[in-house]
Amino acid sequence: MSAVRAVAEVDPTSAGVVRALAEAATGVDGREPLSEQFLINLNGRARPRVRHLLAEADGAVVGYAQRHDTSAELVVAPEHRGNGIGTELLDALLEQAPDIAVWAHGDLPAAAGLAAKRGLARVRTLWQMRRTAEAGDLPALTVPDGVTIRPFVVGQDEDEFLRVNNAAFAWHPEQGGWSLDEVTAREGEDWFDPAGFLLAVDAEGTLLGYHWTKVHPATTAPTTAPTTAPTVGSAGSSAGEPSMGEVYVLGVDPAAHGKGLGKVLTLAGLHHLADRGLDTVLLYVESDNAPAVAVYEKLGFAVHTADVMYRRT
Repeated sequence: MSAVRAVAEVDPTSAGVVRALAEAATGVDGREPLSEQFLINLNGRARPRVRHLLAEADGAVVGYAQRHDTSAELVVAPEHRGNGIGTELLDALLEQAPDIAVWAHGDLPAAAGLAAKRGLARVRTLWQMRRTAEAGDLPALTVPDGVTIRPFVVGQDEDEFLRVNNAAFAWHPEQGGWSLDEVTAREGEDWFDPAGFLLAVDAEGTLLGYHWTKVHPATTAPTTAPTTAPTVGSAGSSAGEPSMGEVYVLGVDPAAHGKGLGKVLTLAGLHHLADRGLDTVLLYVESDNAPAVAVYEKLGFAVHTADVMYRRT
C-alpha cells in the first residue's frame, strides 16, 4: 500500500517523476492521463485553486492526483496498478471535495470500474474528432466584406481576446472566466505560434472572433483533451504518430453572431494548418452538442476517441 501526501506545491524532482509516470501511463494506455492545464500546474509555484496529491511507496512517487477548482485528474504508474493506489487517490480527492468532478481520459474500463466502485456517474463526455487526408480537399475560404483575418500580436491583442473569449464562453465551466494568466502561460509554451492564432476583425479593428490553432510535433501527437479548454480544445502525446494540427480554441463574440464567422474562422484555421503540410487535424466537442458535431462532420471530421467526466449524483 502507499501513503497519500497532500501538498500545495510539487517540488521540481517530484514534478519530473510525475511527468515521467504520466508518459509511462500514456505508453500503456494510448491516452495521456493529465491534460494541458494540469501539467502547467506542475510548474514550480503554488496556485490558490490547485492541490496536489502524491501517492508514495518505499520513498518513490507511484501515483498522482490533482484538484484544480472543481475538477480533478489522477494517474497510477503502470507497474504499481492493481494495488489499490487509484482507489486511495480517488478517496483522498473525495474527502477533500465530495462533489469533485473527475476526468478519465480515453473512457478506459479501469477508470469506469473505479468510478462505479465509489458511486460516481458519467456526467459529461468530450469527443475528440479528427479530419484526415481521406476527407478530401477543404472548401474554399471566403471572407465576408468588411472583415479581415490577421494573426495575433503578442503584447497587443490579449485584452481583446479575453473580452471575446469570456463573452463567447460565459457558459463554459473551464474556458469561461479566463484572465491574463491563462493567456501568458500558453504564450510561454513551446508550441505557441502567433501566426496560427487567427483573429477576425472589422474595419475599425474590433475583434469579432478568433481561431487559435496548435501544431503538435511527431513526438507529441495529441491524445488527451485540455480540460480547461472549450468544446474545441487541446492535447496530449503518443510517440510515433505523425505531426498534426488542432483546432485549439475557436470563439465568436455573441454580438457578432449571425454572420457565419464560425464557419469562416474554422476554414481559415484549417487552411492555415493545411498550408503547413498537416493533413490530420483534431478538435474537441461535447458529445451532446449536435449542431456543432454536424458542422464538423460536414467538414470531414469523425469521432476518434472520448474523455469522460465522473461525479457523484
